[in-house]
Amino acid sequence: MQADPMGEAPQDLSHAGSVVDKAIQYMMEQRIGPLSAASALLGGAIGLLSRQMSDEAIVQVLQNAIASVQAGELRDGDGLQG
Repeated sequence: MQADPMGEAPQDLSHAGSVVDKAIQYMMEQRIGPLSAASALLGGAIGLLSRQMSDEAIVQVLQNAIASVQAGELRDGDGLQG
């Protein structure tokens, strides 16, 4: 389901997140390295976006992600230094 015009999250976002969490858990159980798992997930996500969005829109999504990383929004007290 697509996001509505007001920018709210689609109704199935929570379900999709749960599926991704299970995929990550499975990859860790299979002893797939975290960097390999994350790279595969990111590549798959970008591939999926490329079927739905223009290149310019994908670049904006990635720029927003970069801004979040730079602002420290992805760190939640996990002890890692940013």
